[in-house]
Amino acid sequence: MPSTVTSSESSSGLSLAARIQEGSALAWADLVSLYAPLIESWCRQLGVEAAARADIGQEVFLAVHRGIAKFDPTHPRATFRGWVWTITRNAILQWWRRNEPAGTGGSTALARLSEIPDPCVDAAGDSPPTDSNDLANLISRALDQIRPELEEHTWEAFWKTAVLGQSATRVAEELSMTSMAVRQAKSRVLRRLRKQLGDA
Repeated sequence: MPSTVTSSESSSGLSLAARIQEGSALAWADLVSLYAPLIESWCRQLGVEAAARADIGQEVFLAVHRGIAKFDPTHPRATFRGWVWTITRNAILQWWRRNEPAGTGGSTALARLSEIPDPCVDAAGDSPPTDSNDLANLISRALDQIRPELEEHTWEAFWKTAVLGQSATRVAEELSMTSMAVRQAKSRVLRRLRKQLGDA
């Protein structure tokens, strides 16, 4: 039995990125709900003072708004989270540049300044910082957003197999479903989760 979807927007099958590209206000609300805590965490991990984190978050969302048309999810290595990370990293780098102390003196002072490692580049590189709690929280927020769209037995089949690690056979017996239906339910929810995160 297919999942019940509560909004026509979700039933369109579009990813979060595609819905944002279409200008959906609901998609923007989902984006902020999902990614604002993650952006704040990235800022914290890279040494941005608490007072500046919200401003950087606003800069990131503005850059996402301006650049979403250029995001290409079909690129082989493209992920929406990775794209948001790149925007965040650049915003943090700009913040560091604006807030670093002005150098004084001649070439010796300049040489010393150039030897100081950039905290953003050294700590983060090209990939988002991988804090398992941040990733788990992001996934949890996305699951909370999509759960109302799903029938209860679909959700239970997913939760028991994907999260609790129970076998499809055992879950099928508990829910009076076939093992194949349990695996399909899990697959549908995972596919919908990827779309909600912007990576489908």
